[in-house]
Amino acid sequence: MDIRKIKKLIELLEESGIAEIEIKEGEEAVRISRMPTGGAVLHALPQISALPAVVPAQPTPSAPAVETVPSARQNEHVITAPMVGTFYASPSPGGKPFVEIGDEIKIGQVLCIIEAMKMMNQIEADRAGRITSIMARSGDPVEFGQPLFVIE
Repeated sequence: MDIRKIKKLIELLEESGIAEIEIKEGEEAVRISRMPTGGAVLHALPQISALPAVVPAQPTPSAPAVETVPSARQNEHVITAPMVGTFYASPSPGGKPFVEIGDEIKIGQVLCIIEAMKMMNQIEADRAGRITSIMARSGDPVEFGQPLFVIE
């Protein structure tokens, strides 16, 4: 399932006031539910026949995800993982990385790939600037909201 579709579902959920929605496309399933504080949480559920049809949501911390991101200096911007998955710095194993420390980047430039549910999702820069830090290694698992890049 495409990350843009998931973001659109989150927006629809917030606008409608619905507490929870689950969408299935073939073997992929996504459940989005509201936290008591009004934010939306994304739970990706792999379809495995050994799992029950409904998987209970994991308890979520009451602190906002923003507090888990290290505070950036005034001229820095932190790009975080928009989903849970596996971080890849290059388009293929052993290939040249999308970006390296010191690279000048533009808005919309691909920074990395996050594999989630066997789908490769390109993560693009939401700001132009210079990469000052890369906080994940290729092949590392990443969590939603985890800092990936610092742009100056």
